[in-house]
Amino acid sequence: MPRPVPNVLDMLRFPSFVVLAATLAVAPSVWGQDPAGDAIDKAVEAYAKVRTARAAFEQVVTNPLTGSRLQSRGEFEQARPDRFIFRFADPKGDVIVSDGKFVWVYLPSSQPGQVIRAPLSAEVEGSMDLIGAFFTNPRTRYTVKDAGAATVGGRATRVVTLVPKGQGGSFVRAKVWIDTADGTLRQFEAEEMSGIVRLVTITTFTPNAQVPSAAFRFKPPRGVRVVNQSDL
Repeated sequence: MPRPVPNVLDMLRFPSFVVLAATLAVAPSVWGQDPAGDAIDKAVEAYAKVRTARAAFEQVVTNPLTGSRLQSRGEFEQARPDRFIFRFADPKGDVIVSDGKFVWVYLPSSQPGQVIRAPLSAEVEGSMDLIGAFFTNPRTRYTVKDAGAATVGGRATRVVTLVPKGQGGSFVRAKVWIDTADGTLRQFEAEEMSGIVRLVTITTFTPNAQVPSAAFRFKPPRGVRVVNQSDL
């Protein structure tokens, strides 16, 4: 399915839900009288401890206005705070890379012959680390509610909803599925201001993985035109 070429921030809404999603592995615990709060608190504590991550993901994007449903999958590596790479298996060949200075968006499946380059500004970086936004002062920033128990990939999870107390965020509501046995974030869903809903499932995860710095270097393929975000 073709994807338009808008502002690079819009193009990066996908990774904003994946960056560090899998880094929230926490110690085993039993939920108490406040299962949602317990799960969030554990995730907040664990979030600060993970410096690198390697994961595989699956995503479904649903647009209720058009009735469209877009599926994608791939692998992800990151070295916090500002380097990451997404390698898509479907759409095959699509790559999004941050080398710490620029974000490179290469989507030959829908925009062949060009790569978008954008400076890694605070705004762009913030749009990519939405999971960080989920678990940064969540009790202050969001209304946190328990949404019960669910099973994801054969694992028992606790579902927690997050609704922003203010305006101007990247989502209007979100859900996170936290493994009841080991605290790992198994799945998350977010609804954007536009009504688009993104559901991401983490299928494999290695915290603090050995990720070589060369993984975050991007060299445009021969014949591919580099387009600066400012020229769009």
